[in-house]
Amino acid sequence: MKKVFVLSFACAGFFSNAQSLGNSPYAAFGIGDVKYDNTVDITSMGGISTAYISDFSNSFNFKNPAANTNLQLSSLKIEATNENNYYKSNFGNVNTSKHATYLSNISIAFPISKNVKFGLGYQPYSSKLYSVIVTDDTNGEDTNFYSYIGKGTLSTVQTAVSYQISSDFALGLRTNFYFGNLYDINEVITTKSELINGYETRFRIKTFNFTLGTTYQKKLERDRKLTLGATYSFGNTGEMRNFYTNSTYFYTAEGIKANVSTIDYQESRDKQLIPMEFSFGAGYGSDLRWFAGAQIDYKKGENIQVLGQPFEYQNSYKISGGGWFIPNRNNFRNYFSRVTYRYGAYYEKGNLNINNTDVNKFAVTAGMTLPFSNVGASRLSSMDIGLEFGKRGTLKNDLVNQTFFNVRIGINFADRWFQKALYD
Repeated sequence: MKKVFVLSFACAGFFSNAQSLGNSPYAAFGIGDVKYDNTVDITSMGGISTAYISDFSNSFNFKNPAANTNLQLSSLKIEATNENNYYKSNFGNVNTSKHATYLSNISIAFPISKNVKFGLGYQPYSSKLYSVIVTDDTNGEDTNFYSYIGKGTLSTVQTAVSYQISSDFALGLRTNFYFGNLYDINEVITTKSELINGYETRFRIKTFNFTLGTTYQKKLERDRKLTLGATYSFGNTGEMRNFYTNSTYFYTAEGIKANVSTIDYQESRDKQLIPMEFSFGAGYGSDLRWFAGAQIDYKKGENIQVLGQPFEYQNSYKISGGGWFIPNRNNFRNYFSRVTYRYGAYYEKGNLNINNTDVNKFAVTAGMTLPFSNVGASRLSSMDIGLEFGKRGTLKNDLVNQTFFNVRIGINFADRWFQKALYD
């Protein structure tokens, strides 16, 4: 198990630098396209996580670190995402698509004791990968070409611990370390000039924050249960270095910048990058049969510097609903009767406002958890499959309408690793 653990996180470090993360044109703003922060099973339920305590013994909830009452097995999860994005805009009659597949999560979790559970995970947090060229020949003499390029990935490593205070009440703490480099480059090329005027912003990020979580679950009659949960994420407490350069240059035949002349250079340090976030959720269900829940997330807006200018993130919120059900967990003659089926939907009032228009998002989700072996409620090792279909943005005011279809697959290797066997 030790070799598997080390190899898995070594792979995560490689992919964080090498993989190409698909994203939307809206990644050109701020810190890029923020990725989902959940495992496949939670994402398949519309993202409900705050009041979601898994009924099974092999699943760890990182989003709310307090919601891990039932974890009894050690769990190693490896997950990948396939993004399929389709873009349309009335501005220039743009109609195009983009596809990407990347490692989206790797984590390990295990119980330290009956009341204390621990988890460690890696995920990409946001990414930039875009290239746009706009032509302007309205003056009738010179033609200007505006090139917009963005690249880079911001990743996060998470550690979480939960403590069961009583049979109903639990607390949890998650630390999040963010690291990576993000670039935005705007080049202005004029046909009658040999030089290019370039504006570049580079974010060098090493920062962290904390998430506090709590859950309350009350057992009712007929194996019913009511669950309440809440989380609070503090704003980042580390450091982001911001480098802004305005320069002129030209490219050689080999594509190398030459004759670079710096017009303006600025370096600053910023702590307003990862915003404060609050979440509250409620759920109701029956043990090992079904569960349904809803939650609301609120995220505070922030101001950062991009291309030498201030950029404002708005306050935003997200409303989610979803759940799961098992047809008959004890039917060993019919495999699909023991599959966990998941469903959900969400609406997000986005933090971007462009041309006085909010960039919002809506999606429906579905998925299933397929147990590997002929086991009962403990589930042991399994495969998670999740689907997400939705839209982001609008055609109004020269913006881009993004339709997306995402497929997520995860494998959960669960067993009693790190736990001593007891004999009478």
